[in-house]
Amino acid sequence: MRGTLRRQAPRGILIALALAVIVWLLVKGSQNWTTFFEVTLNGITSAALYFVVAAGFTLIFGLMRVVNMAHGSLYLFGGYLAYEAQSHWFASGSSQFQLGASSSTSVAGLVVPLIFATVVIGLVGLGIQQIFLRWNQGQDLRQALITIAISFIFADQLIAHYGGVVQSIQQPSSWPQSIVIGSFRYGFFRVAVVLAAAVVIGLLLYLLFKHTRFGMIIRAGVDDRAMLSALGVNVQLVFAGAFLLGAMLAGLGGVLGGTMISVGPGLDTQFLLNALIVVIIGGMGSLPGAAIGALLLGLVQAYSAIYLHFGGTDLSPYGVLAQFILVIAVLAVRPLGLFGRPA
Repeated sequence: MRGTLRRQAPRGILIALALAVIVWLLVKGSQNWTTFFEVTLNGITSAALYFVVAAGFTLIFGLMRVVNMAHGSLYLFGGYLAYEAQSHWFASGSSQFQLGASSSTSVAGLVVPLIFATVVIGLVGLGIQQIFLRWNQGQDLRQALITIAISFIFADQLIAHYGGVVQSIQQPSSWPQSIVIGSFRYGFFRVAVVLAAAVVIGLLLYLLFKHTRFGMIIRAGVDDRAMLSALGVNVQLVFAGAFLLGAMLAGLGGVLGGTMISVGPGLDTQFLLNALIVVIIGGMGSLPGAAIGALLLGLVQAYSAIYLHFGGTDLSPYGVLAQFILVIAVLAVRPLGLFGRPA
């Protein structure tokens, strides 16, 4: 009986802590429900963007056991590629015209750069896998160090080419800027595009994993990669396909993020860290885990940035610690993540 109580104690503490946080948020939200609703939407839409990026990361990490530390660089590069394509292919007047708030952007002015950047980043990711990672499969530390070096090279080259100026990808001018419900206004792109894209991508990945032969092979590879190879499956071809898909999702996330937020130096490491946290919380190789992990991370970041006040003291600058407290709390109860399974 005592042993059972000791094993259940961390879970009980975590549940009590979660309930306390919910009550605290409701008390804070009751002071201004409009602000609370807006902050909640910020967390959910940020989680949608995190999911798009982390879905590719968990696919690569879960199947190939490669911690691709250049994943954030692929995200940022995708955003910059879409910005360059939009600026030069769909600019008014001349190719040197810089899109601004007064410029007119068509739907094709966003869709074409999005497709272009997604495909190019997918091919870049495939090149990284074939040239730098294929020959040292299973050497986790060496692969991590290689991708870290690649991420540094990407970061330096992006700064050298694009400078340190933050840029934004423009949404089509025919789309509304905001969704208006009474006196409440919220960004149209965040809800109608980013959130919808995350839902569609999640459904497509679910169908791919559960109802196709490629998905069956991926799930088998997560459980037992050696047996998969012994059954005659071309594991290297599967790895290449998984890396291509994962990199494409990073590029797509970069375009969505560049339109929703911006593209600029430092976002590569920020989104790499976010993807790592999502995978750690959700569990390696788990798509539902990536969705739940992204939602938890997005909400924790949004709430801690606004509501972290105690006794009149503003602790929001320390809100970044809240996401690591979340990771510690989850791992204390589920060491492999919420949906993780032993490799």
